[in-house]
Amino acid sequence: MKNPLVINIQKCSIHDGPGIRSTVFFKGCPLECIWCHNPESQAYTKEILYNEEKCSNCKTCKSKCPEAAIYEECDKIYLNKDKCKHCETCIDYCLNNAREIVGKEYSVGELVKEIKKDMMFYEQSHGGVTLSGGEVMTQNIDYIQQLINSLTSKGIHVAIDTCGYAKSENYEKIAKKADLFLYDIKFIDEEKHIKYTGKSNDLILNNLKLLSQKGANINIRIPLIKGMNVDNDNKEVKKIIEFLKPLNIKKVNLLPYHNIGMHKYKKLYKTYEGIELEKPSDEKLEEIKALFIENNFDTKIGG
Repeated sequence: MKNPLVINIQKCSIHDGPGIRSTVFFKGCPLECIWCHNPESQAYTKEILYNEEKCSNCKTCKSKCPEAAIYEECDKIYLNKDKCKHCETCIDYCLNNAREIVGKEYSVGELVKEIKKDMMFYEQSHGGVTLSGGEVMTQNIDYIQQLINSLTSKGIHVAIDTCGYAKSENYEKIAKKADLFLYDIKFIDEEKHIKYTGKSNDLILNNLKLLSQKGANINIRIPLIKGMNVDNDNKEVKKIIEFLKPLNIKKVNLLPYHNIGMHKYKKLYKTYEGIELEKPSDEKLEEIKALFIENNFDTKIGG
């Protein structure tokens, strides 16, 4: 069984489920949301992050790279990702720590050992562990099942943070095993979903129905972005409400857009496509919250 890559194990998290939690961020996601604040989570392979501000331009990385993957152009250092084998030689020789590797393999046992270090916080706050990403449900599902079984057998609450775009059989396998699903809904309009995430939302909506039918505990999370799924008439929001009303769902979290991950794109030699995106006004957020409450959803703004 192949071990998936983990980006980070974030301790003392309070926005990814109840209580104080450890959030495990797996690497790899099938969506390409233009507002993504974790671009290092998109690829399923290891990656090198390069912080140009820390670089002294000594070019040692270039001379030491065994694959000749690092090159210079207009007095700037670049990485040929097709050549890079992630051997970390450039990191070892970087005197200013301008480079770092993203993605580390953990066996189930190694990950559980790390998670157990914070058992005291889980017990005192009624918290637990959130498996996130990237997209956790597109990882090796046998690995994820073993991980969930190991955690729940120790009395650790497990939440799954998912975009919904994964094989339906994967959700069927863990619908009754995970304690909570934090399920993202971005659009009901399929054309908009394709335009802004790169994928249809048909599978996402069907998987949400499936989890509801299985009696899973589901909290809906909706990123709200002005001009995309938020407009003067709240058309897309109302579509989301109508879709959710027949389902076994009571709680909704409204997540205002932010761009705090924008700086990561440059480190990956990528361009942030959401530069002109905006957070809805506080008044609009309260208006949307009121719409959900009117339809009997327990709703709050924020994670």
